[in-house]
Amino acid sequence: MPKIVIAIDGYSSCGKSTTAKAVAAKMGYGYIDTGAMYRAVTLFFLQERVSFSNKKEIEAALDRIHITFKHNARTGKNETCLNGLNVEEEIRKMYISNLVSEVSAIPEVRWAMVAQQQKMGRRRGLVMDGRDIGTKVFPNAEIKVFMTAETYIRAKRRQQELLAKGELVGLEEIIKNIEKRDLIDTTRSESPLVQAPDAILLDTSHMTIEEQVDWVIELADRRLAEIHRLKTKVIG
Repeated sequence: MPKIVIAIDGYSSCGKSTTAKAVAAKMGYGYIDTGAMYRAVTLFFLQERVSFSNKKEIEAALDRIHITFKHNARTGKNETCLNGLNVEEEIRKMYISNLVSEVSAIPEVRWAMVAQQQKMGRRRGLVMDGRDIGTKVFPNAEIKVFMTAETYIRAKRRQQELLAKGELVGLEEIIKNIEKRDLIDTTRSESPLVQAPDAILLDTSHMTIEEQVDWVIELADRRLAEIHRLKTKVIG
């Protein structure tokens, strides 16, 4: 059976990463969390006091950033490493969420991360989620999904995620953060968040993660069957 690339784009807190991870696990595919990469860059910029508006500082900092993913055998999850240090917990905190869209809008940052993502994804059999996977990173992906959900529901989901990690944040602050990120993501000059013309829209407002996973896998199964039929027809 051939292997394909599944690109999942969309707004924050729609279930992209959780769904993509589960789909990859069930299909035996690789998974890359591009959002974590931009969060890691944000963390590095803050730690090194890199000015978000100084091109020379940004380019010099990017040359010193090496992002990898390490599998945690205990949790069964991939965790983000920045220059060899596990930063998975730190990059999920609210102060990073408040700045990640601003950092990811910097053209030099996007160019560097897209190049890394394309290099990681040269092999087939991959699920990748982010903001520009189907439009910029893998425009020829066999499956493109664009996720959305109501803002209030996204904020509630994000609040629950933070609470599970011991971080108490008010709903109004989270809604403001989401709206700010949406504005930056959709209006930035470099690779803005848009639905690719051939992407299928998935509104997750009233769907469980299990339903989202099943929906994507069913879509993948249909696409794989179609590819198989076409190959069989050509050979025949």
